[in-house]
Amino acid sequence: MSGRRRDAPAPHAATVGPVHIIGTGLIGASVGLGLRSLGVDVSLEDPSPTALAVAEQIGAGRALGAKAPAPAPTIVVVAVPPDVAAEVTAAALDRFRQATVTDVASVKAVVLAELRAKEADLARYVGSHPMAGKEQAGPAAASADLFVGRPWVIVAAPETSPAAGLAVRALAADLGSHPAYLDAAAHDAAVALVSHVPQILSSLTAARLAEAPAAALDLAGQGLRDMTRIARSDPNLWAAILAGNGPAIAGVLREVRADLERAIVALELGVAGATLGRALVELSDLIASGGRGAARIPGKHGGAPRSFDVVRVLVPDRPGELGRLFQEMGQWGVNLEDLALEHGAGQLVGLAAIAVASGEGRALAANLERAGWRVLV
Repeated sequence: MSGRRRDAPAPHAATVGPVHIIGTGLIGASVGLGLRSLGVDVSLEDPSPTALAVAEQIGAGRALGAKAPAPAPTIVVVAVPPDVAAEVTAAALDRFRQATVTDVASVKAVVLAELRAKEADLARYVGSHPMAGKEQAGPAAASADLFVGRPWVIVAAPETSPAAGLAVRALAADLGSHPAYLDAAAHDAAVALVSHVPQILSSLTAARLAEAPAAALDLAGQGLRDMTRIARSDPNLWAAILAGNGPAIAGVLREVRADLERAIVALELGVAGATLGRALVELSDLIASGGRGAARIPGKHGGAPRSFDVVRVLVPDRPGELGRLFQEMGQWGVNLEDLALEHGAGQLVGLAAIAVASGEGRALAANLERAGWRVLV
């Protein structure tokens, strides 16, 4: 159901339908929801009858069977795992001879190479990759605003026509993304660094917890939860993603391995005696290098990292308290830049770290205290 008011202006989309989506998992169903909210005609196809039915029920489009004819689409979005993306995309290019076809797989070089080997019509093909997702999979987790504010990488082949590239750019913009342009090799190197290796390291860290004593897990704080959140991702999907980008990922992991070896050597120097100073220098340098890297991560609006004021406030562990906090901040005209929540096991309160634009923290803290919230300095 749309949340748009009846008196609100009708949404406008640059994308001209029909749009046909092959694959109704999280990404495909979210594309459908976003386009349908703009009034674009969307048809859906998936080899899984269950996924297809759910995607239709949530309003992502009209479900079509795998062999049912789709109305002649202007754009076909192939949202399938990387290991079958080239095969499904080639079939779509052959089946829909007038349509622009884009695959949204998270690896690009291997897909393009396979399409070229199949002598597919690359003039109508545009590789693309929305940099958005969740640890949950499937259409039930889909959201119309999944792509809002996120980069959507457009990876055009040398053979791609300007019209096809513009069609995918319009699609990305309609869904709230900001387009970014990379070639296939540069894309794969970039996502290895910012997406694929973090997934591996999160999973490996979380794997250490599988047999950990309960007493140790009871001490877990927000840092561990943040580090391991994506470890709950779909293992079969991620196996296909990682295998498709193996060389780029392996290169980054070799660099990580070198730093791990430095850390191990420093830790084994001991905690006392003549080697302690050298160990402290090595470990401090490793931690500092991480801080320098983290400081370069762009803010939510992209571009250079921004500085924020952070206000920490205690939130009682009762239904509706967090919602009340957000509602009051909205009444004060506060724009939330970022939010981190900490809640230890058995605690009666949580700690919300609220990031706001630099210079706005003092006013927010004063308003919170006047409203009865406990602000921590």
